Amino acid sequence: MQQLFNFTGEHPSKPWGATNDGVMGGLSAGGAQLVDEGMLFSGVLSLENNGGFSSVHADGNYDLADYDGIRFRVRGDGRTYQLRLQSDAVYRGWGKVNFGQEFETVEGEWIEVFIPFDELKPSWRGRQLSGYTLNTAHVRRIGFMLADKQTGPFSLTAHWLAATAN
Repeated sequence: MQQLFNFTGEHPSKPWGATNDGVMGGLSAGGAQLVDEGMLFSGVLSLENNGGFSSVHADGNYDLADYDGIRFRVRGDGRTYQLRLQSDAVYRGWGKVNFGQEFETVEGEWIEVFIPFDELKPSWRGRQLSGYTLNTAHVRRIGFMLADKQTGPFSLTAHWLAATAN
């Protein structure tokens, strides 16, 4: 197991940056901050102005080729979130391909989730793609997204994330 992020303790990982649907005119608001239990990803999802997503992410250079997937511990609000990764795959020269998989949370309960790399599905700006492969030796972004088409407040607290064999 390779610890990627630990959001608690004396030297917690920094909170991740945010990208919300405001980049395309939407009105959703969300971001990340450190709290005692970990990194809190929270905000309000709006479908106004063709919006409907909020995301947080960390950019870097992660060589995860020796692992089968990402394991993480989160406490959610009962909504369905996505784990999303990017590598060197580019869609038609326009932008990075996202590789994502949904996971359900249980309101108020800590759960441990394992998402195998081979279950990640490629997409670009919400459009499902085929023919793209995640290059696990060159992962450039790791993040969470909420895009469940349900308006209102949301809250997901991440304790840690690690690359691991199943």
